[in-house]
Amino acid sequence: MGKALYRVYRPKKLADVVGQEHITKTLEQALKQGRISHAYLFTGPRGVGKTSVARIWAHEINGLPYTDDAAHLDIIEIDAASNRRIDEIRELRERVAVAPTSAKYKVYIIDEVHMLTREAFNALLKTLEEPPAHVVFILATTDAHKLPETIVSRTQRFSFKPVDRELVIDRLGQIAKQEHIKADAGALALVADHGDGSFRDSISLLDQAGSHGQVTVESVQQLLGIPSDEAVERLLDDVSSGASSADLMQALTALYDQGYQAAAIAKRLGRLLRQKLADNVADNDTSLKLLQALIEVPAAYDPERYLELLLLQNRAPTVATAKPVEEPLAIQPAPEPPQRPDPVTKPAAAKSTKPAKAGKPLDKATWQDVLQALKQRHNTLYGVVRMAEPDFSEAGRLQLSFAFAFHQKRLNENANREKIAAIIEELTGQSVVVAGIYDQTAKAPAAELAEDPNLAAISNIFGNAELLES
Repeated sequence: MGKALYRVYRPKKLADVVGQEHITKTLEQALKQGRISHAYLFTGPRGVGKTSVARIWAHEINGLPYTDDAAHLDIIEIDAASNRRIDEIRELRERVAVAPTSAKYKVYIIDEVHMLTREAFNALLKTLEEPPAHVVFILATTDAHKLPETIVSRTQRFSFKPVDRELVIDRLGQIAKQEHIKADAGALALVADHGDGSFRDSISLLDQAGSHGQVTVESVQQLLGIPSDEAVERLLDDVSSGASSADLMQALTALYDQGYQAAAIAKRLGRLLRQKLADNVADNDTSLKLLQALIEVPAAYDPERYLELLLLQNRAPTVATAKPVEEPLAIQPAPEPPQRPDPVTKPAAAKSTKPAKAGKPLDKATWQDVLQALKQRHNTLYGVVRMAEPDFSEAGRLQLSFAFAFHQKRLNENANREKIAAIIEELTGQSVVVAGIYDQTAKAPAAELAEDPNLAAISNIFGNAELLES
C-alpha cells in the first residue's frame, strides 16, 4: 500500500522545514551551543509542522537519524486526546525516572496536550518543575490558550505560523513535478488557498486531486464543492448593483442546484469581498457589514435561507444610494384648467386641513396640506409618507427619501403613488411623478413632527421609526 503524499514529503531535518525559519534557526543554534531545555511547547494551527519538528528535534538532540519507519525506545509519543486521565500521567511520572536505554535523552512528545484533564495537568506540573536531567518534554497543541499558565511558564514556547501562500504553491509545484502530476498554476493556487496555510492539508488535497488525472481549476473546484470565481463575481455584482429579489434568489438557487453549499458560497464571497476592500474598490461601510455577516453563514440553523436573506438585506443600501427607482409611475398630464380672472383678492386664510385650491405651487407649505389630505383619506399610507423627506427641486417630480427601506418599498407600490399623485393634482393642479428612494440620512420635516410633541419625542427615541396610529 502506497503512502500518502504528506507522509512521503514530511521533512526529515530542520533544514527541510519550510516556512518556520524563525523556529528552526533558533533550534539549530541551540543545538550547536548544547543548550537543550528540559521542556518545549510548540503551538500553532494544524498542519504547519509542529509534530514533524518535534520528532526531528527529538532525534537531533540525540544524534539519531530520523525516518518515518524508524522507532526508538527512548523517543515516546503520547496522544493526549486518548491518554488524558491522571492515571496515564502518573504512570508517565514513574517511567521518567528510568534512564534512557541507549540515547542521551529520553524524549516525551505529548501531542494535543490541551486535552489533558485538570488533574492530569497538576500531575504533569510536578514532573516539569523538577525533571530528571535525562528527560526532555516536547508539548504540542493547536489551542495554547487552554493550557494552564503554570505549564506554559515552565517551557520554552515556539509559535508556529501559517505557511506563506507563495511558499505553499512553490512546494506543491515541486511535489507535482516529482510525482508526475500535471497541474495548472491556477489549480495549485486554489489548492494552497483552500489549505489555508497548512502544508499537510494542501499536499493531501493535491494527492486527492491528482488521482483523478490532470489537476485543473475546474477539477479542484468540483472536488472542493466551491463555485467558480466568475459565478461568485456575478453574484456579488447582483448584490452591489441592486438586482431584483427574484433575480438574486434565482442566481443563488442555480448555485444550490449545482451542488454548492451555502457555507462554500459564503466563504468565496467573503474572500472576494475582502480582496476588493484591500484593493480599495468597494464601499467600506456596506462591504464590512456584509463581510462580517458572511462569517456567520456556516453556523446558521438553515445556511441556505440565511445566506439568501443576508444578500437581500445588504443589497438595499448600495442600490438605494446609487439611484432611485428607475421607472417611477408616470401620471398623464391633466388638461389645463381655464384661466379665470379673480376680481377680488381675499385675505390669506389661516392654516386649515381642507384641501388647498388648485394652482398652488408644490412646496413645503403645500406638502403639509397633502399630508393632511392623506391622513383623512388614506391613514395607513399617511403613516408611511409622513416619514419621508420631500424634494421639490425638480419640476414635475416629487422625490421622497426614506430612512428605512420598508417605507420606500411601500411607497413604490403603484397604487400608493397613484393616490399621492392624485391628491397633489387636486390641490395644486399639477401632474407630478412620485418616486421614492432609500437614504439612511433622510429625515422627516421637523414641522410635521412638531404637530404632536409626543410624536416628536417618540420619533427621536426610535430614530424616525414607523409609528402606527390606532
